[in-house]
This record gives sequence, structure tokens and C-alpha cells, in this order.
Amino acid sequence: MSEPSLSIEQRLQILEDKEAIRQIIIDYASALDEQDADSYVGLFADDGEWAIGSMIRKGKDEIRALVDGLFRSRTEDLVNLESFEITFHPRIELNGDRAKMRSGHVAFRRAPGGNPVPVLFGRYEDEFIRENGTWKILRRTDIPTIPTAEEYGPVLRARGQILDQNIKAARAREAGCIRLNDKI
Repeated sequence: MSEPSLSIEQRLQILEDKEAIRQIIIDYASALDEQDADSYVGLFADDGEWAIGSMIRKGKDEIRALVDGLFRSRTEDLVNLESFEITFHPRIELNGDRAKMRSGHVAFRRAPGGNPVPVLFGRYEDEFIRENGTWKILRRTDIPTIPTAEEYGPVLRARGQILDQNIKAARAREAGCIRLNDKI
């Protein structure tokens, strides 16, 4: 329940701030699903950070390098049929032009046969800042819990190697160097 000492304007500002932060999280998941690096990076403050385990990316340039690596196969007409993320149960604490949020997330991948299968469950611990009047992510900490970061790391590396092979094969086909069933 609201503090009785807060004015209607103050209470409205709290609701607007929380909604703006929730929208960032929706836009974050959409940018991941659409593999849209520009939108993804734009959600972070100028000195924003993204962290998972001991890997920390500071500033928009390092965050861009991270997502460019994740989205390296993206084309302009991409329709992502392979993965999506759901973020849920956001708990937001406001403190003036700063905020903290804790939420859960689950990542899904396409399984053989086309069914979506959850592959990662975890939580985000976020800090936000109002930068030039707009809420931005100051720090996003991704904490995988099922599987743990140590268990999931090899999966990500293996997926990256397969993706690299697929990109090389697609480029070779485009160049007319190999036929579809040739091995590289």
C-alpha cells in the first residue's frame, strides 16, 4: 500500500518509473529474440555493464562486441525460429534516479521436431539509472542456476563452433564454391 504522505503526482511518478523499467526488460528480451544488436546496446547506460560469472563487459563498445559475437549470423530479414527468452517476476525497488530489479528468466531453444525446450533458467540482478531523463540498464548480472554457468559454458562454446561452421558453409555456398551436401 502507498505511503499516505505521497502526493498523487509522486505516486504516479513511481508507477511511470516502474513501467518504464518493465518496458526495458521487454525490449531486452525482444532485442535478444530478434538478434538486434543496436536495440540491445541502446538499452544500456553509457557506462553500463553486463556480467555473467567472471565475464564482465563494461561500456557500450564491449557490450556491442559481445552481442555482435552472439548475433554474427544475423541477416536483415531474420525471423528467429531457433530461440526465445521469457523474463518473469520482476521486483523493482526505486531510489530516486536509480533502481534495482531482480527477475527470473528462462531461455528456450528449438529441439529436434520443432518443439521449444527450456535450456537455461536463471535470474537477473539489475541496476538502472535515469540517464538524460530516460531509464537505462546500469548493470545487468545474469546468474544461471539450471544449469550453472560452469555447466552451460561448454554448451555455449560448442554452439558457437557449430554456428561458425554453418556460417562458413553458407558463405561458401553463396560464393558457388560448394554444393549443399559437400563437407567443409
